[in-house]
Amino acid sequence: TTPVKIVTHVKTPEHVKAIYMSSWVAGTPSVREKLFKLIDDTELNTVIIDIKDFSGTIGFPTEDPRFAAASMETCGARDMKEFIKSLHEKNIYVIGRITVFQDPYYSKQFPEQSVQSASRGAPWKDHKGLNFVDVSSEPFWEYIVALSKESVVMGFDELNYDYIRYPSDGPMSDAVYKNPNRAEALERFFKYLHEHMEPTGVVTSADLFGMTASNTDDLGIGQVLERALPYFDYIMPMVYPSHYPDGFNGYGDPNEY
Repeated sequence: TTPVKIVTHVKTPEHVKAIYMSSWVAGTPSVREKLFKLIDDTELNTVIIDIKDFSGTIGFPTEDPRFAAASMETCGARDMKEFIKSLHEKNIYVIGRITVFQDPYYSKQFPEQSVQSASRGAPWKDHKGLNFVDVSSEPFWEYIVALSKESVVMGFDELNYDYIRYPSDGPMSDAVYKNPNRAEALERFFKYLHEHMEPTGVVTSADLFGMTASNTDDLGIGQVLERALPYFDYIMPMVYPSHYPDGFNGYGDPNEY
């Protein structure tokens, strides 16, 4: 495929100091301006904006028809390209966050590509009622790459991939996957993503569970640090205390440490 047109980007700061904007915040000028002032008044140099969030909806209109129905018309940022340009004028680095396999919207459109429920013969749901796309669904890989390339043209300097994993919170014994070798299947996605995005020159980062830095298994979600490292510029281990089980490292309650 032909690499997307390269646009002007801000170089990754030596020390990234970021503030997060949901697509709703990015699309609400009054709230946006408050964050602009915060950037002016502090040492913040980076903004993280949702491109696709947990709902599967996309935070701005795109030129690709496959995303038309998923684009947020009411609370997204219709002027995303111009907004990013205004951030770049302040030399602000812009990271776009893409929630990958947790995608109820795509799952409803293509239920056969979802993680399946053994008992119901329908798409599996987690405790919040949210669906996951099966990691081995290659048409979805194409969808993510197309959205990623669209985002590069929009002006995003870095693409941050979250929920690049199998589900973890729900009736796990009821979940059926196309490829039971989760670590292998997920690495195949990482490789595909890297091969298609590297020609664009965009910086990429991956959010992994913090325990990938200390465990040697795949945590039951397919994530193995060594299998992700070759394919991203940066790895973000999520070291939230709530992600660690009681007894981890000898701590009765990790939240207290």
